[in-house]
Amino acid sequence: MRVILLQNVPKIGRQGDIKDVADGYARNFLLPKKLATAATPEAIAQQKTQLQKAAKQAELNLVATEKLAGQLEGQAFEVSAKASENDTLYAAISPAKIVSLLKSRGFTITRNQVNTEGIKEIGEHEIKLSFDHGLEATITIIVNPQT
Repeated sequence: MRVILLQNVPKIGRQGDIKDVADGYARNFLLPKKLATAATPEAIAQQKTQLQKAAKQAELNLVATEKLAGQLEGQAFEVSAKASENDTLYAAISPAKIVSLLKSRGFTITRNQVNTEGIKEIGEHEIKLSFDHGLEATITIIVNPQT
């Protein structure tokens, strides 16, 4: 029986794949658990339409991500923080603080995109930002002692 997978199924395929499986496996496992649907001509046409929409959306997402990475690349952002006499910060500048700093400047990123454990000293720190599609941008965070 030919089916369209609605979810990833181990050892069978990924979501959206059209696969030939045993009739009993389809009727007794895949279809009742809503893991697949029968591959009728209408369902196949609908699947192709959805794949085209997904591809178009992925392309738009790539363009937006490239634009964001290009805008951020090489930028420097200053932040003030309380520090001890030996230039160690009392509270580290976490990825969440970096996200809120960038958000206040009009850039929308998530905590998972910031590749750092946290900044713990005064000075300049290069931070890598990872985006979808394998894109990266490097920014500089300049930490000044708070007066």
